[in-house]
Amino acid sequence: MYKTPSDYFQMNRKYQGMGIGTRLIHAGNEPSSEFHGVNPAIDLSTTYAQPAPGEPVVFDYARCGNPTRQCLERQIAAMEHANYAFATSSGMAAHVTIINLLKDGDHILCIDDVYGGTQRYLRKILSANTKITVDFSSFHDAKAFKKMLKPETKVVWLETPTNPTLKCFDIKKIAEAMKGHNAIFCVDNTFATPINTNPLLLGADIVTHSMTKYIGGHSDVIAGCMALNSKKLYDDLFFVLKTMGTGLSAFDSYLAIRGAKTLEVRQQKA
Repeated sequence: MYKTPSDYFQMNRKYQGMGIGTRLIHAGNEPSSEFHGVNPAIDLSTTYAQPAPGEPVVFDYARCGNPTRQCLERQIAAMEHANYAFATSSGMAAHVTIINLLKDGDHILCIDDVYGGTQRYLRKILSANTKITVDFSSFHDAKAFKKMLKPETKVVWLETPTNPTLKCFDIKKIAEAMKGHNAIFCVDNTFATPINTNPLLLGADIVTHSMTKYIGGHSDVIAGCMALNSKKLYDDLFFVLKTMGTGLSAFDSYLAIRGAKTLEVRQQKA
């Protein structure tokens, strides 16, 4: 029996080495222990009983996590070969959660063709209201990219292929150019999907998705996610997520789980 949300991801170990289709169908979707239902239940509880104050069995308050969302997060981790994952209320909620790790004086180096919603947030809200600076540039030339890194650069933001112009970049080369630099490498993998690309295997620190698009797949849920390997980064992001309330609801988590199960076959058709 797992004791914390982060421990729950250990159940994914049995799927390592299995194909993406198998992982999408089974990770986080094991039959329930009580009734053996083959679909995760939609747990709508906002609050969870605790044996003693401050000693939850696993969850305490649904803003911090719930069983349905945890099933989806295991599914996300499995599809991206990650140790951990978070499901968020939109793709932008995932992005804002990551950026809230920064402080005044930090710098973001961002791909110049980034998704319009991300660019709008970085230009019109973050840059306009904080002392966090943002530069936008092409990452096609790895040598030129390396020269753009500053001592205060704390996040490198890449999207490939870009939305909607489909510009593509070499994730591995960019990761190699960042070696020795203390910055988080974030890759928005929405358009490639985990079927075609797994950025964590190429050197990224965090992978994000707008699950509203291919992973959800049915145009009926707004959702986002983050996948990562570092336990420290998991703890830092969890603190931001539970504090800001950027996590995904139980019902929307269920819809995303349902959509993700058919991601492989839908991508083959696409």
